[in-house]
Amino acid sequence: MPGQQQDFHVETHPLNDIKRTIAVLSGKGGVGKSMITALLATYLQRTGKYRVGILDADVTGPSIPKLFGAENFKPKGSDEGLFPVRTHSNIQLMSINLLLDDPTAPVIWRGPILGNTVKQFWSDVIWGDLDFLLLDMPPGTGDVPLTVFQSLPLDGIVIVTSPQDLVSLIVQKAIHMAQMMQIPIIGLVENMSHVVCPHCGKEIAVFGNGKSAAVAQEAGIPYLGSLPIDPDLARLCDAGQIERIHKNYLDDCLAALEQVPVHGQPTAPAAPAAEAVKQTSGGGSSMKKIAISAEGDQVSAHFGHCEGFVEFAVEDGKATDKQFVANPGHKPGFLPNFLHDRGVQVIIAGGMGAGAVEIFQEKGIDVYTGAQGSVDEIARQYADGTLTSTGSVCHEHHNESSCGGHS
Repeated sequence: MPGQQQDFHVETHPLNDIKRTIAVLSGKGGVGKSMITALLATYLQRTGKYRVGILDADVTGPSIPKLFGAENFKPKGSDEGLFPVRTHSNIQLMSINLLLDDPTAPVIWRGPILGNTVKQFWSDVIWGDLDFLLLDMPPGTGDVPLTVFQSLPLDGIVIVTSPQDLVSLIVQKAIHMAQMMQIPIIGLVENMSHVVCPHCGKEIAVFGNGKSAAVAQEAGIPYLGSLPIDPDLARLCDAGQIERIHKNYLDDCLAALEQVPVHGQPTAPAAPAAEAVKQTSGGGSSMKKIAISAEGDQVSAHFGHCEGFVEFAVEDGKATDKQFVANPGHKPGFLPNFLHDRGVQVIIAGGMGAGAVEIFQEKGIDVYTGAQGSVDEIARQYADGTLTSTGSVCHEHHNESSCGGHS
């Protein structure tokens, strides 16, 4: 009928029951999107609670089979359809590289054929019962992402970026595309945010302090943390052994995925981040998330100009789950909102402007100033209840040099 909008929706195979369909997207190539997809699948499978599959939608640059050491695996078919291959930990995979006689042969196809291939991976492959199907998308906002957004029932997307300003600019295009097409954005992950010195353990932002947290804040989407440049992880990827990763990355992203509702089930109302405290099974005490402004491993004299924030989870007199978050930028009123959105309930610094103190207090966040020494020691003092606040306030916080002498 004239004026009727065309329906591009494609049904999955009748033998499939896919409860959540998640796309992993990036604004440009080279930011580690496939690795993030593979890590999320590995972590989800490792919980033992979920059946997980990966649909490799990056038809011209497929890398998922390589990451899992599955380059030589071949899908089997029947009259009903095609079955995905299974990795060593039983993650299901489908990729164009699994169907080629020569995995190094280039796929020189135009956009419509690429899009149709991805739709066939959805409609003709017998995935069976899956709790999560992750789609490793091609970079950018071209034909294949458009086809997926229009044709598949996506429950959300995870956007991957890296710290450089140019990448942060381009990733906003992916954010705007998803928003225009009304696809839920689960959150933003920053890859290659820093390296960890093997000798002293200091985190070094080789590409500069990332802007991803600020981009997420401005776009009104969750920031789901960062991933370092890790030589051990790179070695496992090159060896096709990503399932052997022994480090816990992407905890916030994994938690966000687990909160995505199953098709047809209503979304549970989310509690405000600052109120999401975990009750203990014992005497009713609660976990608190604290953030300490830091320069290296020392407390920074002024929270606004610090290198970043070291976050801890404090419970039962112990500070655990240490995590560094780079300072996304010092703009008036920005950092209190940024830390509040990350669920921080306590901020500790050497000194702080009176305006920032007031904003933190308005948001129900406790402020401790006058802290000096190592971040780990200050976290221990807070955990055992011996940390006190001197109330040190920088009254000229617009002048960076005036904040260097807090005690």
